[in-house]
Amino acid sequence: MKSALAKLGYRSYHMEEAVMNFEKGDLDKWNAYMECRSEMDWQKLFADYDATADLPSAFYYREQMAAFPDAKVILTVRDPEAWWQSTAKLVNLHNTLVEPIKFIPRFGAFQRLFRNCERVVAGGSFDHDHVVARFNAHNAEVKATVPPERLLVFEVKDGWEPLCKFLGAPVPNEPFPHENTGIATVDKMMRLLVLTDLIKLAWPWLAGLAVVLILLLNR
Repeated sequence: MKSALAKLGYRSYHMEEAVMNFEKGDLDKWNAYMECRSEMDWQKLFADYDATADLPSAFYYREQMAAFPDAKVILTVRDPEAWWQSTAKLVNLHNTLVEPIKFIPRFGAFQRLFRNCERVVAGGSFDHDHVVARFNAHNAEVKATVPPERLLVFEVKDGWEPLCKFLGAPVPNEPFPHENTGIATVDKMMRLLVLTDLIKLAWPWLAGLAVVLILLLNR
């Protein structure tokens, strides 16, 4: 969906943006809001974006509808069992990749946000039937809450036509994007960020070591 919206000229705020914007404080803002420690300035958070997608933003569609009265809502739906399988893999990836490196500031903040999202999604129990029921209840709630003229219920297999009609955009002369290769996409992005942040953490120590070695060699 993020890729499709980009092809239509929309810049979307996604979980990826929250992680990449760590230095701007986005992860801390989300954690403070989800833990009821502060309000969210939606206008400021999304100042550079045209749309939002993914968690945690999707939890707060009501608040965003109030903040942006002219905004439209797209509810992306999929087979609940396929969603469960994808979500379970994502949780496992987080537990094996992010949990051990939460000492890195970005990943410590992300780990906290992930647990906050997990709490909202699962409600304290990651039992299959319980979580799938909550998934279905969320979709039903969105359909019952959002006025029909502001809502599009959308499956990616529906392609460009319903999405473009809803947004008043021309239909691109290309296939609907299917760029998300599942957990591999997230894994690749996270590992690259880990490497980048480890280099940032290590650089002052390496620079200091280099200075010491130069001083010793010049004695």
